[in-house]
Amino acid sequence: MKNTTSRRLFMRNSAFAITGLAVLTPTLTSAFTTVESPYLGYNPYAETKTDLRTGVFNFNSVTVKGTIFKDDGITPISNAVIEVWHLSPNSVKYRHRAKIITDEQGNYEFITDFPNREKGKNARIYFKVSDSEKINFTELILNTSGVHITGEHWEKNQKLGDKLFPKKAGFSDQTRIQFNISI
Repeated sequence: MKNTTSRRLFMRNSAFAITGLAVLTPTLTSAFTTVESPYLGYNPYAETKTDLRTGVFNFNSVTVKGTIFKDDGITPISNAVIEVWHLSPNSVKYRHRAKIITDEQGNYEFITDFPNREKGKNARIYFKVSDSEKINFTELILNTSGVHITGEHWEKNQKLGDKLFPKKAGFSDQTRIQFNISI
């Protein structure tokens, strides 16, 4: 004799399963995502490193360094976590990403390949900066005329004063950028 499930029992079990999924899905999703990023490509599982370059012969690399300050714009933050990511060169994937920890004076530095640009935008490097109390997302915009910040970055970091605007230097295919952030 075959053991078959009645239609009524099947419908009841299906309703329980759908209800359970509807209740659990937001909980499970929030368990795997800690903070929503306002920018595409964020990956909370980036490894700690300061060299994001992919090749042995790295042409057109960018070195970014700066200091992370408290929101007073004066006090540097040691052991702040900086997560960076950007589009990989000649790609539409965010394979360039890393986690960097500031030193005792709040300084950080990393080197990477020049990022690809998203359609309709300039190339940019995204930042998530956090300490034990706060989190700040921002972006650094790069183009042939220099490096720039967004209006949102300007509003959040005005207390940096003359340290607010990024500074670009370099020659040939090596670019150096000073970029300070407050949280």
